[in-house]
Amino acid sequence: MPRRPESPSDTIAAIATAPGRGGIGVVRVSGRGLEAFARELCGFVPQPRIARFARFMDARQQALDEGLLLFFPAPYSFTGEDVIELQGHGGPVVMQMLLARCLELGARLAEPGEFTKRAFLNGKLDLAQAEGVADLIEASTAAAARSALRSLSGVFSREVEGIRDGLIDLRMLVEATLDFPEEELDFLHAAHAFERLDGLRARVDDLLDRAAQGALLRSGVNVVLVGQPNVGKSSLLNQLAGEERAIVTAVAGTTRDALRETVQIEGIPLHIIDTAGLRDTADEVERIGIARTWREIERADVILRLVDRCGETGAEEGIDARLPGGVERIVVHNKIDLRGEAARRELRDGTVHVHLSAREGAGIDLLRAELLRVAGWHAHGEDVVLARERHLEALRDTAAAIVRAGECGDALELLAEELRAAQDALGSITGEFSADDLLGVIFSRFCIGK
Repeated sequence: MPRRPESPSDTIAAIATAPGRGGIGVVRVSGRGLEAFARELCGFVPQPRIARFARFMDARQQALDEGLLLFFPAPYSFTGEDVIELQGHGGPVVMQMLLARCLELGARLAEPGEFTKRAFLNGKLDLAQAEGVADLIEASTAAAARSALRSLSGVFSREVEGIRDGLIDLRMLVEATLDFPEEELDFLHAAHAFERLDGLRARVDDLLDRAAQGALLRSGVNVVLVGQPNVGKSSLLNQLAGEERAIVTAVAGTTRDALRETVQIEGIPLHIIDTAGLRDTADEVERIGIARTWREIERADVILRLVDRCGETGAEEGIDARLPGGVERIVVHNKIDLRGEAARRELRDGTVHVHLSAREGAGIDLLRAELLRVAGWHAHGEDVVLARERHLEALRDTAAAIVRAGECGDALELLAEELRAAQDALGSITGEFSADDLLGVIFSRFCIGK
């Protein structure tokens, strides 16, 4: 297995709590030999992992703040190095004074994600677990937080490693048989090698499906409301959000700019974007809003195309002609309460139509179900793993290599090569095989202090 790059030996420091005022704030320091650092700062070194009251002193031995000092000696710390945490009062000025004192004592300001990166480089976390740290912090729903915690605790990594170990066993079997050309196929059949390959493919497919669901939990879906003025886009946004988030009036063109609201359906974050009504107008402000509407449409994952009781007019057809192809579209027929109709779902020419009342709420459940279907969500219980796009790509590459391996027939050299490719793709998930530039991209997106 290729060795991970060595962890830097210098000392880093950063404010680990969020910006702003709070009851407490934390400055975190990581490096080697921090006992002397603690003595300079507080006059003593506390017992490992026991919080102790301390006064944090400047170079003239004047108190900067007072609070708790924690010391985690290597290797029993988050980063695998000596770690000191200063828990003081959570004012931004106080925190900056404590950080400045740490830098004065020889630390440097940590880069984004550098504490977690050092944990990875020192073998405390694999790469998937390290990404789970950031995903847990950034989780926008309770379901996403639970899935991120499973990734952080190693559930995803253990499943990946289990499949990898199966591939390694097959590789060893194939490599061994290459020395006995007259018996190799019989030997592989006797060892059920091809049945085991099919089993590994099924495990990868199952993990890919659950990871894809986890990717939905992590990033959600962009849903853009599109239609003419006064068709009920803002009312629909309010219904989906469960509160009055958008102004609703009888005046056409009330919405002038894109209004974003994130709602949860089955734990999936749906980023609902209410937009300006599409029509020809001489109002300069409204025209700017309409231009922004089209930009939002270009970035949409799902378009909710709203029409009202007037039906498909020439203007409606003009809007439909400009909508991009390849984007999932649901046609929402609003204001059924004005016609005395019942809520319903219908499939027409391959497109789903939902008839509802945004004002009364009738049919909203039908629309929620359609949004989940279009997003590709199906319930997996508590075994969904939070995944990123690079994880999905790696699993797809693994599955493709296993498929190619199954098609190699008598060409055992090719079979061995495809098994190696599958193992390498899996290794990129946990960091077993990772380029330095990939690590830089991943950790640069973390917050400073983590």
